[in-house]
Order: sequence, then C-alpha cells, then structure tokens
Amino acid sequence: MEKHRCGWCVGDPLYEAYHDEEWGVPVYDDDTLFEFLTLETFQAGLSWITILRKRENFRKAFDNFNYKKIAKYQQPKVDALLQDKGIIRNKLKVNATVTNAQAFMKIQDEFGSFSKYIWDFVDGKPIKNSFKDYKKAPANTPLSDKISKDLKKRGFKFVGTTVVYAHMQATGMVNDHEVSCFRYNEV
Repeated sequence: MEKHRCGWCVGDPLYEAYHDEEWGVPVYDDDTLFEFLTLETFQAGLSWITILRKRENFRKAFDNFNYKKIAKYQQPKVDALLQDKGIIRNKLKVNATVTNAQAFMKIQDEFGSFSKYIWDFVDGKPIKNSFKDYKKAPANTPLSDKISKDLKKRGFKFVGTTVVYAHMQATGMVNDHEVSCFRYNEV
C-alpha cells in the first residue's frame, strides 16, 4: 500500500527518503543542529533539493560539519571552498559558515549546548501544526522572527526568519507534516 507523504517531496527518491527519515524529526544533538543550520544557510534563495543533492559534497568540504574545525578556518581553506564545484560557491555563505561556527560555540559556552538554547524557544517540545496542504504552512512566524533576531544579535549570518523557520521544520521544532502524511503522528 502506498504511503501518503507531504506533497512537496513526492516524485523524487532523494526528497522522499529525506522526508521519510529526517524532516520534522526532533533533533537535540548539537552536531546535527549545526549541519542543518549550515545547509539551511546555503539553501537561502535556492531549492532544498539542490542542497540535498550536494549534501555529501558539503560534508566532505566542511569536515563533516565539525564546527570546532570550521571556526578555525583561515583564508586558504575559504579560498579552496570557493573553488569546490561540489558545493554552492557563494563567498558570503562560505564566510557566514565560519562566522556561524564561532557564534555557535559561544552559545554552547553560554547555555551548555546549542540544543538547550534553541529548544528553549519552544519549551523543549515540538509545536504541532495541523496543515492539510503543505502550501498552507507559513514561510516564517513571529517565533522564527524572534529566533532570527536573537541569532543575528549573537553574530550569526544568513539566519533570516525564513531560514530559521525552515530550520525549525527540518529539526522538528515544529511539525509541519500534512495531517494526512504518514509521518505526521510518527514525529
């Protein structure tokens, strides 16, 4: 029997696997949260499938999203990344990744973990929405506005409210699976 999925992922095996296994699952691990934040940063202005198709290249290029290493990147490494055809070669986004790794670690120092910091915005529990059609889900909310503003105040780059809301969806802070989707009640 065919599973009903959210409409945005149907028809592409990579998209469907991401939807079925990752999207909307609550993530409390700092390493994974940083990976998603980085990927969402690079996604700004592009389609998510473009990023998914390059995800393994990003992992290789950015030392498996090891934010401790990324925070120490010097200009030669940044220059090499800008020549890497396997990733999105946007100078502002590459530089933002280094800046964000540094800001990420400052949050860890202050809150004990990035997870504690980010999940405190939703009292540690996912917000469960009830959309019948994924097209009805918002691109941003007052909460994503608030988080975006706070992240920017803490030195993060490319964390506008839409990027933050996409991050919230991806990491399960908000459940925006369609109510008829088989994953809606699972996550």
